[in-house]
Amino acid sequence: MDECIIAACDGASKGNPGPAAWAWVVADGQGRPERWEAGPLGTATNNVAELTALRELLESTDPSVPTEVRMDSQYAMNAVTKWLPGWKRNGWKTSGGKPVANRDLVTRIDELLSGRNVTFRYVPAHQVDGDPLNALADQAASEAAVSQRAAGTAHGSAELPVPAPARAVKGRSEASGGGTAREATGASRAGRSTGTIRARFAGRCHCGKPYAAKEMIAKNPNGWGHPECRTAAG
Repeated sequence: MDECIIAACDGASKGNPGPAAWAWVVADGQGRPERWEAGPLGTATNNVAELTALRELLESTDPSVPTEVRMDSQYAMNAVTKWLPGWKRNGWKTSGGKPVANRDLVTRIDELLSGRNVTFRYVPAHQVDGDPLNALADQAASEAAVSQRAAGTAHGSAELPVPAPARAVKGRSEASGGGTAREATGASRAGRSTGTIRARFAGRCHCGKPYAAKEMIAKNPNGWGHPECRTAAG
């Protein structure tokens, strides 16, 4: 039995509410990713996606093994570590007297945490040299939100998601590898002149193959996809 499970979970909603999904990544005691899973939620809020990710992670891990959970959602973490006792005392009402949102998810997570040794660790998202497990969970959730298809080790997906590049510092461009904002604007204009843009999120072209976040894509009759597939759209 492993001495400790290190894991990360994340949720994504493209629109909040919008197409949403959850994901988790489990590593061994040394932090090496071992397995992962992501699942679609249809239309949901980001908070629902974040809480669902935590629930799915807890349901998929051994309750007898101490677990470190890394999250970039302060809402989800605070809901189950800080606010939960007060909500219970107040009859599942907030301090303002309103019903607690997403009570069913919070209640289930509370049940799953009972008697378990779980440590929560907040990790900021999309940071250069940030937490690698969180980056994997973030990308997996984002891809599942776009595709609305389940993925992961249990679904035969042996390869881990490839995280998108972290956001660059203000005034510098991710796309240009650290160029100035003016250079980035020029690159954007050049893309528009050729009918292509840089994908904000990962997705899937009508040809059936995926494209990654930050990859150049173009509009076709079926949506967005690879620029070379524009003439093959149909």
